[in-house]
Amino acid sequence: MKLQNPTLFKSDCYINGTWQGSDQRSPVFNPSTGEEIAQCPVLGQSECKQAIAAAEQALIDWRARSAHERSAILRKWFQLIIANQDDLAAIMTCEQGKPLAEAKGEIAYGASFVEWFAEEAKRIYGDMIPGKTKQQRLMVIKQGIGVVAAITPWNFPHAMITRKCAPALAAGCTVVIKPAPDTPLSALALCHLAEEAGFPPGVINCITGDAVAIGNELCASNGVRKLSFTGSTAVGKLLLKQCADTVKKVSLELGGNAPFIVFEDADIDKAVAGAMASKFRNTGQTCVCTNRFYVHESVHDVFIEKFKTAIQALKVADGFEEGAQQGPLITQAAYDKVSEHVSDACDKGAQLICGGNAHANGGTFYEPTLITGIKTNMRISNEETFGPVAAISTFKTDEEAITLANNTNSGLASYLFTENLNRAFIVSEALEYGMVGVNDGLISNEVAPFGGIKESGLGREGSHYGIDDFVELKYIMIGNVEK
Repeated sequence: MKLQNPTLFKSDCYINGTWQGSDQRSPVFNPSTGEEIAQCPVLGQSECKQAIAAAEQALIDWRARSAHERSAILRKWFQLIIANQDDLAAIMTCEQGKPLAEAKGEIAYGASFVEWFAEEAKRIYGDMIPGKTKQQRLMVIKQGIGVVAAITPWNFPHAMITRKCAPALAAGCTVVIKPAPDTPLSALALCHLAEEAGFPPGVINCITGDAVAIGNELCASNGVRKLSFTGSTAVGKLLLKQCADTVKKVSLELGGNAPFIVFEDADIDKAVAGAMASKFRNTGQTCVCTNRFYVHESVHDVFIEKFKTAIQALKVADGFEEGAQQGPLITQAAYDKVSEHVSDACDKGAQLICGGNAHANGGTFYEPTLITGIKTNMRISNEETFGPVAAISTFKTDEEAITLANNTNSGLASYLFTENLNRAFIVSEALEYGMVGVNDGLISNEVAPFGGIKESGLGREGSHYGIDDFVELKYIMIGNVEK
């Protein structure tokens, strides 16, 4: 990993404007090569308390600043991220494994949230309400909620930080970031650029180490008024319970089990392109990644043939290799889960069309895989695979497709392909998901609200709705106004 700006490579934590190490450190590995690339501090409860205290102290000044002042610093942060896009992408590819071109795309995507909320900082509007009497004036204002804890995942180690922190900072909140242990370097590089952008000490803090001790403190502390988490459903439920004692505001973006429906009137080429984008981006390791394909029986064979051709054309390689389209899975445990899902499906009658084995690259590389004949008793139908496996079922009627798609406790993203406008509206409204992509496999952007329903989470990120989770409403009544 050769960086044009070597100062971006940070392996210490960032607390109250200083870089802090520890005697105990945890290794960070390149999932493509298995090479150790850094060691980050193993901090715990006491250091987490320091970070929270720093954020509480910094909150006083940061919240008092004008929206224009906060906006200007966010704008500078955005500019620095874009200026260092290549280096930030290299760091991400090294610690996360995704292809370099895809990593560059994530840096731009993550930066878009900083740019968007730099503008939204100036648009946190309130209301004037007609009073009950002529002597009353009723106002509603929005104020930053306070210190925000952001616990972020490894699959999008850059964008998940900016998507949470940019609206929090725009609203006048301060933040304590707990990045995933597999991918802390992207978070620390962002902190370095935030420092250069002019964020005062304590406004942004980043701590690595003991996940249980740090998580418990973030949930238990009265100093933290909001927790935003992206990760597994099981961990999200635990954090929600732990936040109950201090009645925190909580945003959760949890697991998905996304359906992808191809109707008989769909443009098959568009559907295959959408399927490739939705299924194989980031080696299938996205929360909005398609997990279950439902293809109308009349177009099943032609869809499978074209899909198979596209899958077999994918270049699986180290993320730094020219033309790489799919990298490794993040860990051996992730690899094992994918392999077990494929084996379970095949043992229960599914047909393997292509892939289904360890890739020749070794390590945690897995072949892009296509299987058909999926039934509801298979693990792949009920669990999030989080890997490069496309699992296909057939259906006969619209009602059957909707029923199959909604047969899950998850409700994050869903996709459908049809050329019938009426069907697009009717099915979109019937799907029990927070997001629906019609004739497109890429639905995430900074201007639209991202989030799920049911056990896929609470709250929304991105768009002008995204700042609502970081503000409190305050009602002010002024009485005895004399004319």
